[in-house]
Amino acid sequence: MLPKINQFLFLHVASSDEEEAAIEYKSRIADIDGEELLIEVPLLEKTGRLKRLFLGDEISAYFVSEEGVKNYFNSHVLGFLEDGVKLIRIRKPELDAITKVQRRNFLRVAADLEIAIKMASQIRILGMTDDVGGGGISFLIDGKWPIKQGMDLDCWLLVPYRNGSIDHSQFKAEVVRVKPLENGKNQIMAKFSTINDSERQRIIRYCFERQLDFRKR
Repeated sequence: MLPKINQFLFLHVASSDEEEAAIEYKSRIADIDGEELLIEVPLLEKTGRLKRLFLGDEISAYFVSEEGVKNYFNSHVLGFLEDGVKLIRIRKPELDAITKVQRRNFLRVAADLEIAIKMASQIRILGMTDDVGGGGISFLIDGKWPIKQGMDLDCWLLVPYRNGSIDHSQFKAEVVRVKPLENGKNQIMAKFSTINDSERQRIIRYCFERQLDFRKR
């Protein structure tokens, strides 16, 4: 489904400042004009602080359907409109660029990303993912490390975007399966057990961009 007039948008603004990029703002779709959404100036609900946007700012956003499903998409600022109140013009997403996020249906993509893992024993490991998604990850590590099914891991994932910016997503993951490989490594399949929505959204944004790259090939 496409976003509609009067729906609320929850959005993050791309920034080189990790703390700023993690902040979630709330806005409302005031109007739709062709290929544009006209939205109100985003605000931080906790403080009421307004977020000033600039031409070209990249944003990742989601809106919630009546069924409670989050619909994620990426966009950017096209300009501004003074219509009694200041409105911001952003690119309306294509229908196939919107991903519905449900617990049992997260988008997953093949990806070689660096991941740092800390076990309960305080052992720290570096690994490389082979796929990532909004619900979990799969990564490869040396077989000597004692990671077992059911373990909880603290993880930090390096998340690069098409515009050259890099984020780090932090979460806890539960090991679902450990698969020994012929090359002496183990493939670890894990699901997110504790993750903030802003952290999950960073990973989903990366998955969107990877999916679009695959479609263009």
